[in-house]
Amino acid sequence: MCLLLACGHSKKKYTAPKQKQIVANIRQLDDVMKEAIVERLTAMKDNEGLMEDSLPAFRPQAIQEFYEQNSHAGQWSRNGEASPAVESMLKLIFSAEDEGLLPAHYHEAALSAAWRQLAVDPSAKKDAALWARMDVLLTDAFMRMASDLRFGVAPRDSITLKADSLFADTDLLTKLRTSLDQKDVTPVLQELEPTHAGYLALKEGIRGFKEKYAAYHWDTLPLSYTDTMAFRLQLINRLAQSGHLDTSGGHDTDTAILKDGVRAFQKEFNIYPDGVAGRRTVMALNRTVHDWVMQAAVNLDRWRKMPDTFPNQYILVNLPGYNLEVVDSGVVKVASRVIVGTPRTRTPLLNSYMTNFMLYPYWRVPYSIVFKEMLPAIKKDVNYLASKNLEVIDASGNAVDPLTIDWSKLSKGHFPYVLRQMDGLDNSLGIMKFNFRNKYSVYLHDTNNRGLFKNSMRAMSHGCVRVQQWDSLAQYLVSSPDTSNHRIDSIRAWIDREEKRQVDLTRRIPIYFRYFTAEGKNGTLIFYDDIYGEDKVLRRLMKI
Repeated sequence: MCLLLACGHSKKKYTAPKQKQIVANIRQLDDVMKEAIVERLTAMKDNEGLMEDSLPAFRPQAIQEFYEQNSHAGQWSRNGEASPAVESMLKLIFSAEDEGLLPAHYHEAALSAAWRQLAVDPSAKKDAALWARMDVLLTDAFMRMASDLRFGVAPRDSITLKADSLFADTDLLTKLRTSLDQKDVTPVLQELEPTHAGYLALKEGIRGFKEKYAAYHWDTLPLSYTDTMAFRLQLINRLAQSGHLDTSGGHDTDTAILKDGVRAFQKEFNIYPDGVAGRRTVMALNRTVHDWVMQAAVNLDRWRKMPDTFPNQYILVNLPGYNLEVVDSGVVKVASRVIVGTPRTRTPLLNSYMTNFMLYPYWRVPYSIVFKEMLPAIKKDVNYLASKNLEVIDASGNAVDPLTIDWSKLSKGHFPYVLRQMDGLDNSLGIMKFNFRNKYSVYLHDTNNRGLFKNSMRAMSHGCVRVQQWDSLAQYLVSSPDTSNHRIDSIRAWIDREEKRQVDLTRRIPIYFRYFTAEGKNGTLIFYDDIYGEDKVLRRLMKI
């Protein structure tokens, strides 16, 4: 029997590479650099992929192969002179936040220190270890950024529409080689980004937001307080610090002016503008510029999961934005407010396509709603069924008189019926229901409570999506001869006569349920609440 350590299972001893190797003659530099690069590659391998600055290498094997192909020679410099590709790479790293990325993920600290040393220390140009360190770190930074710009930082998820989710090593090496030959990494990296209008608008909004607040710094407000006057003064100061309240006229203590300042902030950050600094508003006031930018960043990452090109026609529902758009040839044909699921009954993210829509549909009540909400009410008063326009259907599809049922004996474990809400204006589905294939049994529909669309917070359904402009959506779906065998005037006549109809769509129009908590518009950022906590999850995955 041999000891475990004696059988070759011990971790290989890590030997740190030399940190300084000054050559006597600059003509020796590139040869000594080869040895220094080999040291770093060996150290990276022995240290389980960790690089000199303790960050993990993105693709260790690809880095090894890249230098083996080039006889371990430095690729980002020659004879003590940096290639122009270095400056272009550093520029992208330092401004990575504009792309929704963190500079720290691309060795920003180590590369900044090395670049400064080369600028101020004449002997640094003869330091083979310094040049080798920069070379390997730049190679890794390029590979990681190429992947992040193309596929996003977060891992592939169930609704990612891109066919691929990572580059092969050969792809990374080819892109790096092309960039170094061109002496500029910018064209190759930029062409990896999405070209969708929403993505570009979001990037423009990030730049505008950062420029607007670059010179601003603000204090943190308490979430709870006992001294109202002291809090009022802190609030005035905070609003003045971010430019939402002008105190130069000396009227900053005026209640109306203070409310206007709070409203100005609330409008910019898409909070209901009541002029009251409640808990939600104070929490938003306390967020940093960086934190807001990172909210936009996770949404850039979501765009990177979208397909390279969209279909000519599609429907996009943004759950946190409470909106639906029908896009045709890049033009929004229908825009509507929507109501989505509560945090407890979330509307799922999905990809599907429209199949049909129904006029004056029945609503088969999901069992989750039956047991949680309806059955207790029915047991108290069987007239609850009539008040909600509900009928009871047995296993054979026949309507049953509710007075003949002993409701006290029914429970989640024994309920041989279906509750169905009859069609009509008091139906929870309203006049129209839009169907598309999905495993969650959700759909789009009208509602009999249309006043709810006035609410700013509209996460209040059981999971399906209520559409304010249901009539415009229906008209669009039948407006093209490619999508339906029915005419718009026929639909209107059926509605007027309150006819129960199903309209089958002959052309598949894709529908996407997505989760965007920030978008760009006219160079500014529009933020939405993280209603389901998805941003928190994504930020942990992205480490931002």
